[in-house]
Amino acid sequence: MTANQSSNQSPVLYGGQAVIEGVMIRGQSRGALAVRRPDGVIVRRSIPLEGWANSSLRSIPFLRGVLVLLETLLVGMKSLTISANEAAVDENPEENQELSTIAMATLITVSLVIGIVIFFLIPVFVSRLVEINGANNFAANIVEGGIRLGLFIGYVWLIGKMNDIKRVFGYHGAEHMAVHAYEAKEPFTVESVMRFPPAHPRCGTSFLMTVVLVSIIMFMLFPRDPLWFLIVSRIVLVPVIAGISYEFIRYAGTHQNRIWVRWFNFPNILLQDLTTRHPDQEMVEVAITAIEYAIAMDEGRAKPSDHKSEIAADPFVPVEPG
Repeated sequence: MTANQSSNQSPVLYGGQAVIEGVMIRGQSRGALAVRRPDGVIVRRSIPLEGWANSSLRSIPFLRGVLVLLETLLVGMKSLTISANEAAVDENPEENQELSTIAMATLITVSLVIGIVIFFLIPVFVSRLVEINGANNFAANIVEGGIRLGLFIGYVWLIGKMNDIKRVFGYHGAEHMAVHAYEAKEPFTVESVMRFPPAHPRCGTSFLMTVVLVSIIMFMLFPRDPLWFLIVSRIVLVPVIAGISYEFIRYAGTHQNRIWVRWFNFPNILLQDLTTRHPDQEMVEVAITAIEYAIAMDEGRAKPSDHKSEIAADPFVPVEPG
């Protein structure tokens, strides 16, 4: 029984990410990637999900947030690599090389280390200087949190100024709008999807913003001395903060009408003004292709295509949620 047919199961929470000239939607069984090639053709690719991230551990609150984060990084890197190859396809597509597993793991590890250094350790050392100059623990923690928040918002604002990233942000908005249409049980047509907003409570940007806000609150509860404990606590608590943040985002996505949820989630939605753009119709077509493909694979109406691109016009039953 499929998610759309079952009255006893919770609806599937589809979500994804924007990639180069495309959108990836994570389904229950596989990731569904749709990319528009330079010739205008939309191709589909499916991406296997990680078994360790979809075991019984995924049902454990707080732990599942860490699993989702790691899987998102891995599947997202694969999606970006494939989309880059498809968007730049030429007369010799066999020459396009995808990243190896080792290279992908190295990139993810380096990215995580850089992220921890910039957004967690730099604020610690700056706030430590403030503390040495007479600030109490409360003031030092506020300074640390303010620097972390400022660095994050500044980073998002800065990359949003790049022309290529602006197009990715357009696909980001299209992905959100397609998910909105699914959750509202509206048909997957360009006209229908274009009526929805480009922001969504379960966005990855919202997750990262929530991580920053939760870290500010949580670090208030821990002592700042000695220095080694201050540094270690900021690193060790990252998975805990990620787990808490994921649970909130998951809850907020299904309880959007609750006032306190909307109040706490307001900074997240506001930040998405920097990470989303109103997409054009062609971007929306790609997002619709991706979410239709994800649903069709989950329901057994479409076969995965791991080893070669599949033209999006290949027939399968059109999807209309509800």
